[in-house]
Amino acid sequence: MKRICALYWSATGNTKQVTMAVAKGAAEIFACPMETVDFSSPKGREAARKFDADTLLVAGFPTYAGKLPNKILPDVQQKLKGNGALAAAVVTYGNRSFDNSLAELAFTLGENGFTVAGGAALPCRHAFSDLLAPGRPDQEDLKQATQFGRDLAEKIQRGEAEEPVQVPGDAAAPYYVPKGTDGAPAKFLKAKPLTDPEKCNHCGDCVKLCPVGSISAENVFEVPGVCIKCQACVRGCKQGAKYFDDAAFLSHVAMLEQNFTERKEAEYFL
Repeated sequence: MKRICALYWSATGNTKQVTMAVAKGAAEIFACPMETVDFSSPKGREAARKFDADTLLVAGFPTYAGKLPNKILPDVQQKLKGNGALAAAVVTYGNRSFDNSLAELAFTLGENGFTVAGGAALPCRHAFSDLLAPGRPDQEDLKQATQFGRDLAEKIQRGEAEEPVQVPGDAAAPYYVPKGTDGAPAKFLKAKPLTDPEKCNHCGDCVKLCPVGSISAENVFEVPGVCIKCQACVRGCKQGAKYFDDAAFLSHVAMLEQNFTERKEAEYFL
């Protein structure tokens, strides 16, 4: 390997941390440069990116409803070209389950010309709630992720990465259906963030943070584009002005907090 590339889509920063840790571990073993690609913003996803056989791509994405974010998946399918490069598929999830996201990422990378040599799924603080995997990834998580990167690099050095790694899940499975506290499907697809006029100072940070470019630059109170509920604007607003008040959304958050607070551990596949 002559090149390690850490590419991530990370709305609130946790997936970035994990992806960078894995890439760092691999770069240590190969003693080669590590570059980073922030795939989070619309601008960062504009150009197609090509990789060669002397490159290891560490691709990190979050789990949304048990799979990859559906508004981001087309860019993964169309913009990442493997040309025989090796890859590590890395997903994060908010302490419920990664379901089929790792399988979908591994499959997509394989279809794009990569050989997926390793996979990882790590619980991280849920974007919706600080009660779900609070403080994660923690230092132990990042230590393990770095070691996984080293182990993956050593596997490649041994010449054992010719066949794609097997990961759990079904890439073709449907999305998880969010539920509320009553057990019924929670329908909040059209929910969008609101803005507290007493807190907002119109700095425009939320416009820059939105990974799908949906917040109006002229009026930050308006969200004319689609909202993917990533919480980038809510967590990134220094004034604490952004919030959701959709009843179905809040019921789903409450259901998660009632059922998925038990600590989950990362899973690694080599």
